[in-house]
Amino acid sequence: MPAELSRRRFHRLLAAGLVAAPFHGASTAAETARGTDEHASPDTPELLVEAIPLGPIGWCPNNAALPVLFYHSAVPVAGSDPAQAFEVLFRRNGWPPQWRNGVYTFHHYHSTAHEVLGFTAGSARLVLGGPGGREVEVRAGDVLLLPTGTGHCELSKSDDFAVVGAYPPEQTWDICRTAPDAEARARMSSLPFPRTDPVQGVGGAVSRYWVRST
Repeated sequence: MPAELSRRRFHRLLAAGLVAAPFHGASTAAETARGTDEHASPDTPELLVEAIPLGPIGWCPNNAALPVLFYHSAVPVAGSDPAQAFEVLFRRNGWPPQWRNGVYTFHHYHSTAHEVLGFTAGSARLVLGGPGGREVEVRAGDVLLLPTGTGHCELSKSDDFAVVGAYPPEQTWDICRTAPDAEARARMSSLPFPRTDPVQGVGGAVSRYWVRST
C-alpha cells in the first residue's frame, strides 16, 4: 500500500466515516471546518483540514506535540499573480510571508521557526518526516503548516510548481540536516506561534490541534 493518502481516497474514507491508518504510532485526523475568520471567503464555505502527527524518524526530530496541518484546496488560485492571495491571507492572519520559491530536494527541518507553505501553482510530491517518512501530494491551492522540527523534502514536481513561505513574526528559518542537540531540542519545545491560524484566522485549526501541555 503506498504511503501517500491520495485526495480521492481521502474523501472516500471521510465520506464513509473512516480515518487514515496510523503512521508511526499516531493517527491521522480530519475535519471539515471554516473557522471563525470574519474574512473567510464565501466561495469556500467548507475547508478540509487534515492533521498529521509525526514522531521522530531517524535523525529527524519532527514534533510529537504539534501535528502537521494540511489544508486541502484552501485558497482559490486565479489571476496573473496567484501567490499574492496567499501572501495577503497569511499576513492578515499574523504569519507574514518571507519568500516565493519551491521546496528543497533534500531532507531537512527548521529548528528556529514554524513554517507555512502555500502552493500557488503546479503540483508536487513531498516527503514529510524525514527519510522513510510520509509521502503527500500537494496541488495549487493547498497549504501545509509545518511545526518546527518537521522534516520535509521534494520528491518530484511539475514544471510550474511554485510556493510561498510564511512564518511567525520575528522567526527566521535555519536549515538542519542532522539530529538536534540539547539546545535545539529545548528551543523547538518552547518556540512560540500566533494564536491565529494562517488560513482560517481566529478559531481555526491551530487553536484546536496546536495545544501544548503545561
